[in-house]
Amino acid sequence: MTAVTDTLPKATPREWIGLCVLSIACLLYSMDLTVLFLAIPSITLELQPSPTQLLWMNDIYGFMVAGFLVTMGTLGDRIGRRKVLLYGAAAFGAASVLCAFSTSATQLIISRALLGIAGATIAPSTLSLIVNMFQREDEKARAISIWGTAFALGGVAGSAIGGVLLNWFHWGSVFLINVPIMAVLLLVAPRYIPEYKSGESGMLDLFSVLLSLGAVLPVIYGLKAFAAYGFQASALFAIVLGLAIGMAFVARQKRLTHPLIDLALFSNARFNISLITNLAGILFIFAIFMLQNQYLQQVIGLTPLQAGLWSIPHSLVFMVMSLQAHRVIARLGMERTVTWGLVIFAIGAAAVGIATAWQSLYAMLAMNTIMALGFVPVILTTTNLIVSSAPPERAGSASAISETSAEFGGALGIAILGSLSTFIYRASMAATEAPPLAKATLAGAVEQAAKLGNPSWLLHAQSAFASGYAIVCAIAAVAILILAFATYRVFGRTSGQ
Repeated sequence: MTAVTDTLPKATPREWIGLCVLSIACLLYSMDLTVLFLAIPSITLELQPSPTQLLWMNDIYGFMVAGFLVTMGTLGDRIGRRKVLLYGAAAFGAASVLCAFSTSATQLIISRALLGIAGATIAPSTLSLIVNMFQREDEKARAISIWGTAFALGGVAGSAIGGVLLNWFHWGSVFLINVPIMAVLLLVAPRYIPEYKSGESGMLDLFSVLLSLGAVLPVIYGLKAFAAYGFQASALFAIVLGLAIGMAFVARQKRLTHPLIDLALFSNARFNISLITNLAGILFIFAIFMLQNQYLQQVIGLTPLQAGLWSIPHSLVFMVMSLQAHRVIARLGMERTVTWGLVIFAIGAAAVGIATAWQSLYAMLAMNTIMALGFVPVILTTTNLIVSSAPPERAGSASAISETSAEFGGALGIAILGSLSTFIYRASMAATEAPPLAKATLAGAVEQAAKLGNPSWLLHAQSAFASGYAIVCAIAAVAILILAFATYRVFGRTSGQ
């Protein structure tokens, strides 16, 4: 592999400048997933949304991104990835203006939906362009590390930037910040980012687009509803409906000459195990950190601000590891990076579970660092493997599949493992004398305890939540170790392919 790599042309300053432009676009795409959180009180005060409208304001962006990723990735393969990115960037800027100047809750929801559709052009286009811009494996790994760092930084920076802007400006400023950056992208990209398209002339099958939306959106919605409200017949119906439409989507792709997704991608064992690993990694990390945020505030007793500030150290570790992941890959190779990264990730997850028993903030932060050391190289390497396993003309579609799996992983982690933690908590609290609200959730227990003067059952409630959290971490550790063994077997069997 090294000999082949050495014969490939090295990237020029043009490619590295183009990478910076693409990374900034990714940072904004990621940032808009979280930037609204701190603006909600101001928006609520001005627009007076109903509770249902408030939920849709938060969720619609992520729903639309997830629903349109596959369509936009395939469209980029067909008509040009740079072209789709530029159209999407223009639409992203325009939708940001609509969001910023919304005068009603309904208008903001619609504008956020348009922003999500535009955002769905960014992730698959940028990643697939990077794969074509950097031909040497070492440079490609470094470029994807920088791309991944932009995503991580956007998720961390969203709330921080939102807080700074809201301190000085109207809530619409959290959207207007997108406009000048997207304008720079439109000006710079044509010069520094090369165009690429597959050369296929087939029209995009609109019915497949509708089927893909009908498959993805109900499942994501149902999983989020389960996570937020527990078991509901409507949420279960949504998931079943999405799966049924997904089966119809797959059946249609088999009949089309130019399918929206090339199902032949899934005949590649390396592609499949990388996709599963990517989804599972996101699933477990989302669940662990979601429960950890509750643990820090409602068991250890930190305020939301303190919990946010204490999240900065391990967030920085995540970003540094994203930048340095290419060095790990260069030293170990992609396959061993994934396998050993999963082992370290599993050790970190188990250690977080042990740290819950100590109720030590510092132990928890140290264990988060161990998780980051394993998780970050795994996710970036599997992303590289997913896209690299596909033919060049399918890179946009493969990138979209990777991003969609990440969306499903996050929703699954919160829904399944979050629900398991709640079940353990409620089972442990069932025999106590706590009021019904306290038996339902730890947040309810803390609220009720504050009114009743810290009754004795509060310690039991906190212990019950910690036990559920520890069990989730243990399950994650075992599952990740099994996945590490599976990757070792698959990569060993397919080496050289």
